[in-house]
Amino acid sequence: MRIINPLGFLVLLGMLAVVSGCGETKPAQASTPAASAAAPAPSTQPAENSFVASGPVVVENQVDVASERSGVVAKIMAEPGLHVRKGQLLATLDDRQVVADRNAAAAKTRSIEADLKNWEAEAKVLDSDFQRSQKMWDAGLITQEQLDHARYKAESDRWDVQRVRELLTNARETQRSLDLELEKTRIRAPFNGIVARRYIRAGQKVAVGDRLFWVTAESPLRVKFTLPERFLGRVKMGEQLTVSSPDVANEHHLAKVIAVSPVVDPSSGTIEVLAELIGRGGEMRPGMTASVHIENPR
Repeated sequence: MRIINPLGFLVLLGMLAVVSGCGETKPAQASTPAASAAAPAPSTQPAENSFVASGPVVVENQVDVASERSGVVAKIMAEPGLHVRKGQLLATLDDRQVVADRNAAAAKTRSIEADLKNWEAEAKVLDSDFQRSQKMWDAGLITQEQLDHARYKAESDRWDVQRVRELLTNARETQRSLDLELEKTRIRAPFNGIVARRYIRAGQKVAVGDRLFWVTAESPLRVKFTLPERFLGRVKMGEQLTVSSPDVANEHHLAKVIAVSPVVDPSSGTIEVLAELIGRGGEMRPGMTASVHIENPR
C-alpha cells in the first residue's frame, strides 16, 4: 500500500483553494445613473392630428385684356404696378377712320330725321285734304273718283312716313354700331385692380384677340387646393382653415371654405376645394403658393 506524504497533501490542498478562488464570479453591481436615465416610455396621449395641403393664391378677377379690333396702338396710359379703377383708360388705338365713318353716319341720321319731319308734315296736309274731300262728297260737290283720289294719296303718304321711319332706325343703328367700334379703340380696365403686365408698345399693330394688358384684382384672396378623396363629405362649406405661405413666414390667416367639388377627379383621386381669406391678406399676393392646415380631420 502507497503512503501519502503529509507535506505534499497540504501543498495540493493549497493549490486547489487558489484555483477555486480564481473561478468565482463577481456579484452583479447596481446599475449606473446613466443606465437608469434611458429614454422614458412613450406617452399614452395621441399627438394632435392635422393635414397640410398646398395650392396657389388666386383671385376671382384676373384676365388678359385683349384687343377687340385690329389697329395701331396710338397711346399707352398704364404701366405695370398701376392701380386702376373699372373703366379707366389704359391705351388707345388709332381711331381716325372710325371717327370719320361715325361722323358720316351721324350726318346721315340727322338728314333722315329732317326728311321724316317733312314727310310727317305732308301726311298731315294730305289727311286734311281727304277730310275736306269727304265733306264735299257728303255735300255732293265732288265725284267718287275725286274722293278716292284724296283717300289713296293720304294713305300713300302714311306709308312713306313709315318707310322713312325705318330708314331712320337703320341709320341710328349704323351710327350706334360705329360708336361701339369707336369704343373698341379705347382700352379700359375691366374691374378695379392692378396692372400686372403690359404686352404692347406704342406704334405696334395689333389684331383681334391680341393680348394688351394683364389686369388682376387684389382682393378677395382665395386658395385653390386639392384633398384626397377620403375628405369628400368631411370638409364642409363655411369651415374655417388656417392658411400660411413660406414666402410670408410670419403671417397666418384664417380662410373660409366657399366651394367644394362634389365629385372626385378619377385621374388623381382628389377633390378640389376653394377657400377665401377672411379679412385683409397682409403681404400675401395672387400667384403665391400657400399651405392650408386642416386641423383634426375626422
